Amino acid sequence: MTMLKLFGTIFFCSLLSPSQEVLSGLSCAVSPGAMQNVLSDAIIQNGLLQQHLQGLVLPNIVGDGGLLNSPTSITGLHLVKSQLPKLSVVLLPGIGVQLTIAAKLELSGNCLVGLLSDLIDILVDVNITANVKCTNFESGTVQVVIEDCLCILGAIKIKILSGLLSLSVNEIVLNQLRATLPGLLCPVVDIVINLVNIQLMGTLNAVIPVGTAGTIHYQLASLPFTSGLFLGLDLDGAVKQVGGSIIPHDSSASALPPLLDKLLVLGLRQSFLNAVLSLLIQIPPQTFTCTPEVFSGASRLQEAIATLVPAGCSTCRGTSPLSVKLTLSGNPLILLEENKATVELSVMIQVFVQHLDGPILNLLLLKAVSVDVKTS
Repeated sequence: MTMLKLFGTIFFCSLLSPSQEVLSGLSCAVSPGAMQNVLSDAIIQNGLLQQHLQGLVLPNIVGDGGLLNSPTSITGLHLVKSQLPKLSVVLLPGIGVQLTIAAKLELSGNCLVGLLSDLIDILVDVNITANVKCTNFESGTVQVVIEDCLCILGAIKIKILSGLLSLSVNEIVLNQLRATLPGLLCPVVDIVINLVNIQLMGTLNAVIPVGTAGTIHYQLASLPFTSGLFLGLDLDGAVKQVGGSIIPHDSSASALPPLLDKLLVLGLRQSFLNAVLSLLIQIPPQTFTCTPEVFSGASRLQEAIATLVPAGCSTCRGTSPLSVKLTLSGNPLILLEENKATVELSVMIQVFVQHLDGPILNLLLLKAVSVDVKTS
């Protein structure tokens, strides 16, 4: 599940170039549903939107009342809370991501009509739509900007403690909210989206330790892009050994399979997986004495080796037990086929005798290839 968070940072970063289906390096296609889940968690569920709306204060509302009505003044009008916020995402091919936040805002303040002072509560439906895109890509980071932020007010309910609400007060409040709320809410959305970008960028440009053998460095390789069906991105994945040396791998282009009903499709090149495997599988040479206590086939092995020893080799025969040394030869390889992956390990097998006076006599040296580790 951390992989989904890893790509969360680019979910609202739109493409600035035409849509593509062939990607280079590590590649990923993210469905609108996955984007919506991640952004909803970051903005709504974690309380980020509520936190920045909490300090929202509206300007005072003043009406002269006209000829037949008393002067009206509403002061201290502020946001109490946002109710039932909901976030949705729509992809804009070649443009970006359209983010829509719908919520009910509960406002409260003081109302003075003529000489009568009262408390006023306002419940207003708002629908904020913003087109979001990425700009200024540099060294794995991007900036997000909002274009065409639109705030539409829906149903508005106004209530005062005394229950006496004149038509003039209702009209004054409606006009003032329509004039001021959009200019207050769009900057809040801009702040929230940029904060989410900062938070999630740290999960995308990440350094992941691989035990004590080294690290994998992930970094956004280019600006994300959108099609009508998914958000796509390229990643650079550098595999580094302890000490900083990089294990090279090919980053040639390959096509991603269709998303279908999946939330996310990740494409990993075979050469990248081989680089990771060479970091993961670092087995030191193993040496053991060929005795029945070590493995059950020791006696049969010694008999087989004895038949290979030349008759005239006096030093090849003796009382010293056989020893076997296993050494990983070269890097492990992963072979990818349709619906199947096979890991290939090459091992050098050295069979020798070490006499009591110290010299080592090699009897057999062969290379074995194991392809028994499979997944599908």
